[in-house]
Amino acid sequence: MKRLQQAGEYEGPLLDRGARSGAAFRIILLALVLVCAAVAFVFFKDQLENEVVLGVLGVLAMTGIFFLVSAVIGFVEVMPQSRSDSLARNFLANLPEGTLITEADGRVIYANAAYGRMTGATKATEVQALETLLSRYRESSEALYRLTNGLREGREGYEEFRLLKPLGVHTGNGSGAHWYRLKARLVPSETGARKLHVWQITDITSERDDQERFFKELQHAIDYLDHAPAGFFSAGRKGEIYYLNATLAEWLGIDLTQFAPGSMTIADLVAGEGMALVNSVQAEPGLSKTETLDLDLRKTNGQSFPVHLVHRVRSARDGAPGESRSIVLARQEGRGSDQSASIASMRFTRFFNNTPMAIASVDGEGRILRTNAPFMKLFSDIVGRDYVDRGGKLEAVIHESEREQFRQALAAAKDRQVDIAPIDSRHPENDARHFRFYVNAVIDQSDEAPEEAAIVYAVDVTDQKALETQMAQTQKMNAVGTLAGGIAHDFNNVLTAILLSSDHLLLQARPSDASFADLMEIKRNANRAAVLVRQLLAFSRKQTMRPTVLNLTDVIGDLRMLVDRLISGTNVKLKVEYGRDLWPVKTDLSQFEQVLINLCVNARDAMPDGGTITITTRNVSPPETAAFHYRGLPEEEMVLVEVADTGTGIAPEIMDKIFEPFFTTKEVGKGTGLGLAMVYGIIKQSGGYIYPESEVGRGTVFRIFLPRHVVELAPSAAPTGAVSEGGDAAQTAQAAAPQASEPDDLTGKSAVVLLVEDEEAVRRGGKRMLETRGYTVHEAGSGVEALDIMDELGGAVDIVVSDVVMPEMDGPTLLGELRKKYPDLKFIFVSGYAEDAFARNLPADAKFGFLPKPFSLKQLAVAVREMLDSSN
Repeated sequence: MKRLQQAGEYEGPLLDRGARSGAAFRIILLALVLVCAAVAFVFFKDQLENEVVLGVLGVLAMTGIFFLVSAVIGFVEVMPQSRSDSLARNFLANLPEGTLITEADGRVIYANAAYGRMTGATKATEVQALETLLSRYRESSEALYRLTNGLREGREGYEEFRLLKPLGVHTGNGSGAHWYRLKARLVPSETGARKLHVWQITDITSERDDQERFFKELQHAIDYLDHAPAGFFSAGRKGEIYYLNATLAEWLGIDLTQFAPGSMTIADLVAGEGMALVNSVQAEPGLSKTETLDLDLRKTNGQSFPVHLVHRVRSARDGAPGESRSIVLARQEGRGSDQSASIASMRFTRFFNNTPMAIASVDGEGRILRTNAPFMKLFSDIVGRDYVDRGGKLEAVIHESEREQFRQALAAAKDRQVDIAPIDSRHPENDARHFRFYVNAVIDQSDEAPEEAAIVYAVDVTDQKALETQMAQTQKMNAVGTLAGGIAHDFNNVLTAILLSSDHLLLQARPSDASFADLMEIKRNANRAAVLVRQLLAFSRKQTMRPTVLNLTDVIGDLRMLVDRLISGTNVKLKVEYGRDLWPVKTDLSQFEQVLINLCVNARDAMPDGGTITITTRNVSPPETAAFHYRGLPEEEMVLVEVADTGTGIAPEIMDKIFEPFFTTKEVGKGTGLGLAMVYGIIKQSGGYIYPESEVGRGTVFRIFLPRHVVELAPSAAPTGAVSEGGDAAQTAQAAAPQASEPDDLTGKSAVVLLVEDEEAVRRGGKRMLETRGYTVHEAGSGVEALDIMDELGGAVDIVVSDVVMPEMDGPTLLGELRKKYPDLKFIFVSGYAEDAFARNLPADAKFGFLPKPFSLKQLAVAVREMLDSSN
C-alpha cells in the first residue's frame, strides 16, 4: 500500500481490498501449476522410459513454459485485470467527491483519495467510517441516521449539513464553518448476493457562499425596486397582480403584509372606466406592445389618484392575452405659470375619461380621432385601440340600417348646424342592445386637431328600451285581462242559466227519453265552457282561490303519479329533484296543481322525439334571488320551483307572447292558448313570479318563485270557531277543501229565501230550482229592490242569496245595509269573480257564504242548506 503524499500527488485508491484479493488468487494458481510439475517428476522419475509418463510430464512442462513465456511477453498477466475494471477504478479514484464504499454493516471496502484529503487520512489504517467522523456533531449525525435508514429500506438520497469546523486538516477551504452534501447510493457486489453502500461527501461551502451572495444581491435589487420613485406592478394573463412595489402600495394605502399574490386584479386598482383603456392595449400574437395611459387609480379609502401608466402587454403565440408589466408615475400638479397648460391638459384628461358618457371625436369623413375610456368599454366587442389608430370609422358601431341617418347627422355637423336629432341604433351584431347617439358640431377647431368635425356622445339605452317594452306588454296584458274578466262575467251568467235549465229538464226527463241524451250533451258542453271561463278568470286574476299553507314537497310527490300517466306512452321521462327542508308557501292547492300539470303537458308536447322533464325545488335566499337578475323579482326569501324540458325550445320572437290568452303555436283544434295564460294568472294571484328561459333546440325552463310563508304563533286562547292564520295547515286545507259529505236533506222545510240577481235568466232559473226543493223564494233584480222587499216582509227572511256585481247597489253594499237592521241574517254571495275581489271591502266580522259561478242546481241547494244549518 502506497503512502499518500501531499494533496494531489497520488490519485489512486487509498483502500481497495477487492483488487488485493484478486491478485493473490492469480499468484496461487501459477504456483499450483509449477508444484504439480515438480511432484510428477519426483514420483515418476523411475518410470521415465514409460511413454505415458513421459507424455504427461511433457504436457506439464510445456504448460509451465507457455505460461512463463506468456507472462514475460505480456500475453498472460500474472495479476490480470479487465479493461472495464481498470477504467471504473480510475474513475472512482479520480472523483472530486470523497467516495466511500462499505458493507451493509459499515465495514469499509473502498475509499478514494478525495475522501482521504477531506477527512485527513493519509494511509489505509487512518481511514475512518462515516459514523465515526459524523457522530460527534448533531447536525451530521442526524443526516447520516436518516440516510442509513433509507438505504436499509432500499431508498437512496442526500442530505446537506453545516459543521462549525471542517472534517479534515487538509481541506483547502479554511478552518471556519463548512457546508457538506452527503449522498447515499446502493450498488450490487461482485457476487450479487448483497448490495454495497456507496457514500459520496462533497464540500459545498463555496457553493453556499455563492448562493448567499446572489440572494443578498437579489434582496438589494428588490429593495431598490420597492423604494424606487415610481410605482410598479406585474400582472398575469387574467389581470391578477402577482407583485407591486412598496412605492405604489404606499400611494394607494395597501398594506403589503396583507397582500398575497393573485389576491387582487388590475381592475381593483383602476378607478372609473379606466379599465377599458387598459384592456384596449392588445399586442399582436407573439409580440409586445407598450402604451402610455392617463387615468386614475383607486386608493383603499376610495379616493382617486391620478397617474401616468406605462403599460406593456405581451401576447401569446396563439393571440391570447399574456402577462403585463406596468410602471406608474404620479401626476403631480405643478406650481407655476409655465405649467398651467400641462395642468389644464391633465385635468381635462381626467374629466374626459371619468365621465359616465361615451365620447368620441370624428373628422368630416367619420373617422375616429379620439375616444374616452367609457367609449372603449361600451364598444369593446366592436372596436379596439388598433382600430382607432388605423383611422377606423365610427359607423362601425352603428347598425347598418341607421348608418345613413348618421351620415346625414355628420353632414349637418360639418355645416355647423345645431339641434341635430339623436340617432337610436341597435348593436350591429346583437339586436338586444340599443344605443342613442348625439352628434354635436365642433364650432371652433383647436390647433391640436384641426380636422375635428363633430363630437359624438353615445348612451346605452338597452334598459330603457326593455322598460318601455315591458310597460307596453304590461298594459297590453292588463287590457286583455280586463276584457277577459268582463267576458267571463257575462259568460258565467249565461252558463249558469244553461246549467240550471238543463238540470230542471233532467229532473223531469227519464233516461229512456229520446231527449235525455241531448240534455246530457248540453250540460256536458256547458261544463266545458265553464272550464274555459275559469281559465279566462285565472288569467285576469279574478278567479276564486282558497289559499292554504302547503309543503311543495308533499304537493309534487302526490302529483307525480298523475304526471306519469299524462306522459305515458311517450319517450318522455319525469325526473323530480326535491329540495331539503322546503319553506312553506301559501297558495291554492288545486290551482297550483293545475299550474304544474299545464307546464308538464306543454313540456311533453315540446318533445315529440322524447326527452326528460325535470321538476326541481329549493329554497332561495335574498342574495340568491338577486343573482338571477330578473326584472321585478324582489330580494326576499322564496321557494323556487323549476320545470325544465329538453325539447325544441321557444323562439325569441314569440317568447314575449307565450302568456297572452289565445296565443298558441299548436295546430288548429289542439290547443286553446289559455294554458300558459292561466299559469301566469294563478302565479300572480298567489303573489308569486314566473320567468321563462329557452334556447331553440336545447329546451325550456320555467322558474316559479313563491314567497315564503312565515307561520305566526297562534294566541293561547283563540276564540271558539276561529282559525288562526298560522294554525295547522291540515286544518286550514280541510276548511278550504270541498266537503267530503253533504247534507242528507236538501229540502227547504219552509225556509224563506230572498234571491237577488240582475240577470233575469239566472234569477228565474234559481227561483224555480229552489222552489222545487220546497223553499219559499222572493226575487229582486237589484240591491235597492231587495231592501224594499225586506221592509215589506218585515225581515221575515231566513237567508239572502245575492249576486255581487249589480247596478244601483252591489252585493257587498246590500249586505252592509241589511246588517244594520238584521245583524244575524244569513247571506250567500254568488259571483264569477274571486272572493278576494269583494271580501276585502266587507267588515271583518261579516259572516257570509260564497258560491262561484257557474253552478248547478245541486250546488245551489247544498250551499243554501249548509248555510241554513250553520250556527250564528
